[in-house]
Amino acid sequence: MHPPERSRAEAGPLLGTAALRRRLTASAAGDAIGSVLDLRTTGDHVVHALTPGFCRAASVYVLERWLVGESAGMPVDPPRIEARRLALRMGPGAREEYSDVLPIGEVLVFPRDTPYARALATGQPQILAAVDAHTADRLASSGPGDARIDALLRSTSFLVAPLRLRGSAVGFIACTRGEGEPAFSVADVAALESLATRAVVALDNARLYERERRTALAIRASLLPTGAASGVEGCRVAHAYRPAGDGDLVGGDWFDVLRRSNDRVGLIVGDAMGHGPEAAVAMIQLRTAARTLAGLDVDPQGLMRGLDALAADTPGASFATCVYAEWDLRRGVCTLISAGHPPPLIRVNGGPAQTVALSAGLPLGLGDWTGEPVDIPVRESTLLLLYSDGLVESRDADIDVGIARLARALDEVKDIDEAEDADDGLSGVCGRIMDSPLTAGTADDLTLLLARLTPPTS
Repeated sequence: MHPPERSRAEAGPLLGTAALRRRLTASAAGDAIGSVLDLRTTGDHVVHALTPGFCRAASVYVLERWLVGESAGMPVDPPRIEARRLALRMGPGAREEYSDVLPIGEVLVFPRDTPYARALATGQPQILAAVDAHTADRLASSGPGDARIDALLRSTSFLVAPLRLRGSAVGFIACTRGEGEPAFSVADVAALESLATRAVVALDNARLYERERRTALAIRASLLPTGAASGVEGCRVAHAYRPAGDGDLVGGDWFDVLRRSNDRVGLIVGDAMGHGPEAAVAMIQLRTAARTLAGLDVDPQGLMRGLDALAADTPGASFATCVYAEWDLRRGVCTLISAGHPPPLIRVNGGPAQTVALSAGLPLGLGDWTGEPVDIPVRESTLLLLYSDGLVESRDADIDVGIARLARALDEVKDIDEAEDADDGLSGVCGRIMDSPLTAGTADDLTLLLARLTPPTS
């Protein structure tokens, strides 16, 4: 949330030194800095704290190399710097008012003779009687004849303060004052430096959070099956995945659809214990191993033994569970096998959903896994549901109760039986189960892999 805007008539004169320090350090605008882990919003909070009480226009720039995670250290005298405009505010105006001439997110190149480059190279604030020639030329070309740009060009005092983090400059704050306003003083410089010290910590926290979030989203995107079953007759697949926590964390759930030879399809759902980076690494290795083993055309037992051997040597992968189903269109048989995972559900031709009794066996990674596959003949259209334990485990009920609830949720979906070949029908089932009371209050990842198996025609 941004502080409320005031009209230009309400902007008032610049604050005195004491009032200014209170605004920058103990006001609602100043207190907002660091309250949100978002770079753009944090930049907005900084310029809202500065305008209009401290200056008539303020902007925040961060080095592009810092944003993308490169070394933030600057050479002593860099020939140029590349910085991204993160936030900008002129008086009480909102950023949308001038995005047409000075767009947020624009990357600019500043030569070494600009005050911005000097501030970064020396680590010292720069005070000028007006905007520098480079900035004046850039502004004039950005909006010729624009009253907002003309006001900046008439600035009578210009202040640039570096944003320094752990001894390195990672960006800067630029402030301007106009005609009839006092030039920036030593006290003003000290106040801005104090704000910059707090702002850069908040910006760095937001940057690190956004980097972790991008990593998590990339991992989550890699979880999605790549349409391996789309070209296989007799098998349609849909899936749904919801991570635990705030929606950005990656847990240990994983699933895949594996194209096999001779009109076969492998479906797998697994769960490596925990959340966060360790569980994500274990999950990725197990998922990659399953793909590799499927490519080698090993049988279901061989695939599970291979995953067991890998889990035993992979930190964080011990006690992982999984269930694997292999649909063989030519034989009209679905083979299922499990390693400590909740049993699959099947629903034949619109009948009631039932569990498939499997020898669950031990979880992966405990050594010498043993388990027997179960073959299920498919003579009619059959729904097969694989899922993670987050959908059936709870603190207030036995897991068998949770499985029964999930079976009832699958039974309640009636229209799926009327859409024999509709992929969106399967996806709708997954979505409705995910949004049902069944998932309320869970603190675990939730994964569904739903397949419609259609027997071969004679």
